[in-house]
Amino acid sequence: VITPKEYRMSGAVQKAREIVANTPDAYCLEQFKNPDNPKIHQETTGPEIWNDTQGTVDVLVVGVGTGGTLTGAGGFLKEQNKNIKVVACEPTDSAVLSGGNPGSHPIQGIGAGFVPRILDTGLIDEIVTVGGEEAMEMSRRVAREEGLLVGISSGAMVHAALKVGRRPENDGKLIVVVLPSAGERYLSSALYSSIFEECKQMPTVPMTDVDMSAP
Repeated sequence: VITPKEYRMSGAVQKAREIVANTPDAYCLEQFKNPDNPKIHQETTGPEIWNDTQGTVDVLVVGVGTGGTLTGAGGFLKEQNKNIKVVACEPTDSAVLSGGNPGSHPIQGIGAGFVPRILDTGLIDEIVTVGGEEAMEMSRRVAREEGLLVGISSGAMVHAALKVGRRPENDGKLIVVVLPSAGERYLSSALYSSIFEECKQMPTVPMTDVDMSAP
């Protein structure tokens, strides 16, 4: 089911509820307000970050989609060390957490256009906004330089993390960033359209005396 883009995530949520209301034995998981969402991140993601960094993490950078990762993992980490900073990332064109208006943007998975019910805004120490082009360029850069095929929202997270990490006060600090999306689902999207067009223009290499029976 595809809903009109001008209604953004609110329209998709409303349509999901309509489907449930008209479908026998249907159930909506309600990811934006289901307490099990942050709960699983408090039980798994947060402890994983804490254990893998041996408790030395200083800053957590995470995007806000449903708010589950930030609330669960961020809450757990602050319970271990109240000095850990939690940085929320949201799209420049839909910076609702920053006090702006909801809007359309290409960073799928974050920036729903409203404040999710399960999001604990009290955990947020700072909000960093990222533009759509900035996110996509960083996604491509991560693929080229790090060999990680990531999605647009992951590019936004890395962009935000680097912005925070460049500050003098964060020199030498351990910054953990959560990359929530993989890139294979974006191969036919604007993220890789320029690379696709570039590949289409690549000349073929002439070959002669090819043994077609060779394995």
